[in-house]
Amino acid sequence: MARAIERIEQDIAALQEAIRAIAIELQSAYASYLNTLGLAVRKQLILASYHLCTQGYPENFLHLSLNQRQQLQQAIRKLGELAAEQLLIYLTSEESGEDEVDEIDEGDEMHEVDEEIIPSSSSLFLDTSNSQYLTANTSDPIELAKWQQKLEEVAQEILKKLSHDANLLLQKAGVLPKKLPEPILAAAAAASEASAEVMPGPPNLLNLVIEIENEQQSEDSGLTQIMAINLRLGEIEFADVTLSSDRKRIRSILVQLNKLGREYKKRYKEKAIAEAEAAWRASWFE
Repeated sequence: MARAIERIEQDIAALQEAIRAIAIELQSAYASYLNTLGLAVRKQLILASYHLCTQGYPENFLHLSLNQRQQLQQAIRKLGELAAEQLLIYLTSEESGEDEVDEIDEGDEMHEVDEEIIPSSSSLFLDTSNSQYLTANTSDPIELAKWQQKLEEVAQEILKKLSHDANLLLQKAGVLPKKLPEPILAAAAAASEASAEVMPGPPNLLNLVIEIENEQQSEDSGLTQIMAINLRLGEIEFADVTLSSDRKRIRSILVQLNKLGREYKKRYKEKAIAEAEAAWRASWFE
């Protein structure tokens, strides 16, 4: 015989209250994490760009004038700042509308620096029109888990797009070889080309030997070594103690959420059984 429905509902209400508290704690943890991540991303983007310009393609960088180098460095810093701000936009839906406009306005300011260096359009800005989905104020553990998973996916996507935009920036400035077509840069970020061999190198940089098909290869084997920016969350977290600590806090909260989620599911099943038993008795006649 199942327990009284009223008692089960009391247990569910208590679990919902605990899950709301977890939601608030998780949102606070992500606020700290994403803020720290934004700072770390800016730093690692600059370091990766430095290595690429000084070790990957030093000759190309030296061909730039002093003004061109300064413009390039300023544009790289700006990309990092925009990415940091974009990370925080996704944390709350209330700010998404106005902040998205502000982000694009800042992007317009970038174009005023140097149209010859900075890409005419940036793919860094993701669509925030559906960001109201990311609302952690919930008592449903499944919805909270979806919110957390979506936030992680967004962070990864921003890093991917930032890497892509930074590579385009460096290519347009003349540091990355201009002969590398857009599909190759995209493949470099994903590191999924079957013909590509990944080589060891500095963090957040992809060092590849890749085969490019060419109808007029003649004596050229078609093998090309390229170095490109590829910001990776694991390497960024590893290099930042505060960020690693924030990640540990998030994992600890998720362990609690999983435990509450299992109990929540168990209580709802128990409630369904109790209601079914009550319905059977209510409709049964000898």
